[in-house]
Amino acid sequence: MEAAGSDSDGREFKNAQEMWREQIGDEGDDPKKTQWYREGVAYWESVEASLDGVLGGFGQVNDADIKGSEAFLNTLFHERLAAGGRNQHLVALDCGSGIGRITKNLLIRYFNEVDLLEPVSHFLDAAHESLSQEYFVASDVHKATNFYCAPLQEFTPDAGRYNVIWIQWCIGHLTDDDFISFFKRAKVGLKPGGFFVLKENIARNGFVLDKEDRSITRSDLYFKDLFLQCGLHLYKMKDQKGLPEELFAVKMYALTTEVPKKVHKTRSKAQANRPGIIK
Repeated sequence: MEAAGSDSDGREFKNAQEMWREQIGDEGDDPKKTQWYREGVAYWESVEASLDGVLGGFGQVNDADIKGSEAFLNTLFHERLAAGGRNQHLVALDCGSGIGRITKNLLIRYFNEVDLLEPVSHFLDAAHESLSQEYFVASDVHKATNFYCAPLQEFTPDAGRYNVIWIQWCIGHLTDDDFISFFKRAKVGLKPGGFFVLKENIARNGFVLDKEDRSITRSDLYFKDLFLQCGLHLYKMKDQKGLPEELFAVKMYALTTEVPKKVHKTRSKAQANRPGIIK
């Protein structure tokens, strides 16, 4: 990625390569790369397992976030799953699941099984406890099945298990190389017709390195360049609405392993001859 970027101290980098060289060394020097990931997990290990904790002190964004995600997921269900997913046994993977916030508030209502993947053990313990409450245990139709305590860069899903792999507010901890290798491995975990949803903070230009929690916020162009290298296709994209202005913008990407089919919409002659609205 050639675009310039900066870190949380305001230091500027000519491009991402310069930044990564400083952070993890040439060709991903093992000790420096290990330190990058160790410090990232250590940051979250010091955070309390609460809604406010996992949302960086902005627990109030939960409702708007879930509402935006649900609308996006509903659209994808109706477009990509036969009968909108009804009468199918649907399975999802919640990556960077934290305390199970997204599973509990969204995924478990749409999927028969949800697996949770989280490297911070006390977050995963909280998720397990929350999702083991009577309401969730009583339902064999919708349940949290597996709780994996592992980081994204070390995880390989079971082949053909998932209809949807949901990745939110965690991919910034992965280096570019590990981002690409994760998605290449994770593709194997999708069922035929399955897809990824990536929901992330978006930098206006280039990237922003957070030196405290060891993560990088990438621009839309940066993400699209990485998707290309992963061999993924952008099926649909949507902006998250209703978040505080002081936060990064957030986008949702639906990604497929196959080239999306183009939908040809027919228009009447009257419609076709109307001038386009300038937006």
